[in-house]
Amino acid sequence: MSYITDKLRAPRRDAEGNKTVPGQTLEELVAANPARRRVLRGSLGVSLLSAFGGTSLLAACGSDDDNGAAPGTTPAPAPAPAPGQQPLDYSVNFQSLPSKITANQVTVPDTYESYVLFSAGDPVAAGAAGYRGAFQTSMETEQQAGGNHDGMHYFEIPGVDPQKGGLLVMNHEAPDAAILLPTAYDPATATAEQKRIVLSSVGVSVIEIELVAGKWEVKRNSLYNKRYSGNTSYRVSGPAASTVGPVVIGTLNNCSSGHTPWGTYLTCEETTDNYLDPTQPDTGYGWVVEIDPLQQISGLPVKRTAMGRFDHENTAFMADASNRVAFYMGDDGTPGCIYKFIPTSAFDATNRLNNASLLDNGTLYAAKFNADGTGEWIELTQGKNGLVAGATDPGNYTQTTFAAAPIDFNTQSDVLINTKAAARVAGATLMDRPEWITVGQDKTIYCTLTNNGSRAVTDAANPRANNPHGHILRWNEDGNSPLAMKFKWEILLLAGDPSIAAANQKGNMVGSTFSSPDGIRVDPKGRLWVQTDAGTGSSVTNVFGANSMHYVDQVTREVRRLLVGPVGCEITGLAYTPDLTTFFVNIQHPTGTGAAGGNWPDANLPSRSSTVVVRHKGGKPVGA
Repeated sequence: MSYITDKLRAPRRDAEGNKTVPGQTLEELVAANPARRRVLRGSLGVSLLSAFGGTSLLAACGSDDDNGAAPGTTPAPAPAPAPGQQPLDYSVNFQSLPSKITANQVTVPDTYESYVLFSAGDPVAAGAAGYRGAFQTSMETEQQAGGNHDGMHYFEIPGVDPQKGGLLVMNHEAPDAAILLPTAYDPATATAEQKRIVLSSVGVSVIEIELVAGKWEVKRNSLYNKRYSGNTSYRVSGPAASTVGPVVIGTLNNCSSGHTPWGTYLTCEETTDNYLDPTQPDTGYGWVVEIDPLQQISGLPVKRTAMGRFDHENTAFMADASNRVAFYMGDDGTPGCIYKFIPTSAFDATNRLNNASLLDNGTLYAAKFNADGTGEWIELTQGKNGLVAGATDPGNYTQTTFAAAPIDFNTQSDVLINTKAAARVAGATLMDRPEWITVGQDKTIYCTLTNNGSRAVTDAANPRANNPHGHILRWNEDGNSPLAMKFKWEILLLAGDPSIAAANQKGNMVGSTFSSPDGIRVDPKGRLWVQTDAGTGSSVTNVFGANSMHYVDQVTREVRRLLVGPVGCEITGLAYTPDLTTFFVNIQHPTGTGAAGGNWPDANLPSRSSTVVVRHKGGKPVGA
């Protein structure tokens, strides 16, 4: 979640009595970095308060990084070395970058290169002109990249060498306002055209990319290229569809994402209200949306209500040998809970069409972390665990004077529409902003708890009151089964830096240090990567530098800094080719201000969120 999202959600949060994340509100960011005021002025402003088709699938057993293959293919292994060549070495040997880097560029080790692939406003649809410095109509903005690039995934294309080409599918969390409108956007007074322009800048982009003469680029005019936006129609399915309605116009706050074993993309909505166009009912937002990037059968993308409505961050799956699967999700609230959704049926590994409604039927659970290092999954089904008429929501009791409130759960639709309250009523643990979750090759599950400066009541899984730097937690399901109802957990690390005077901010990190872990992913070789979303004021950057991306050794807990972003940005989104020689990383909301000066990535245009390519100069896997 970017600070922009935190601000956009503020009216609803304030009305409910929930506190903001200290250091992440617009006022605090500007106070810490006055130069940012110029960039934010004239932007959204403070007033901005299916089916699927195909045949044949890939192997089913494993984690969310077991495949990125397109349906109808087998996951491509790393290419066999040519005669006389050594196989690729995936050991981690790169020299960690120093701390406190605040350059207005993407910084990587000397043995690496990085360059921009895809920026907000770049053409997506065939024939689109793209942003060139002048404001555009909604017909134009609807055909180009949205703003605030976030979660993404690399999909293989049948018949294409996946090391040289594929589909990059990515979320757009919020508008890159500076390239959209000349004045601040106010949904209460905006014209219909202004609403369409702003809503076009959220959602999802699907782009085909290819390696040409050693450099990745977007394949213009590809038939795969497509936008899904805040103006697109989405079908609603699952138990809450009768309440929400059959169709919702728009997806919103598409933060992180995930994918399924049958090769579809799951974009996650990180808001439960529509602050961009409040005329649309709030119940239409806060869902997981399933999209087929190959567009093999026409049909609307689908909002899957069985997976719950909350401030979704991403999804990550674990599958077993019988094709039973669980999807893990975090609620990026302050605080929020961790969830697991288990479809009722196994997925079909031979025909994608048979999985078209798999996510409409299943059971949603919320996690309870016990003090002894054990945990359990609490079922969120109407009539169980206190989810009945006349229930009492205890509220966010860990940090606010939130008064308990009555709530009725008369149907499963009530539970799913009010999932956050249902988890609290059922007794799930309130966590310090659970953001990304990833499942490793060994079935270990990791979750970033980004921060929670307002926590007053601690527990074993959230041990620090006033936790401004966050931590990472991991657990193993009993029997490493996605169907398990119990697990064992531990804290992998507490973020922070030993130079900080306050004891609760020192952390216990080894090697490089960081604040506010956000993006996290275990790659197919079992290596753990972490991205950060810390505040960008001097009190943070003087210790940690600009936001960054790191390798974390899961055994020694040593941390190495691989990449540092430009001024004012968040590092998010991680995708890669199957051989891991190319990483794709998103740079969200760079400001281009401060001592470094200049706009990024183009000095002649407003700073824009962008996707960058990271590669080793010697062609080795990233990490070498």
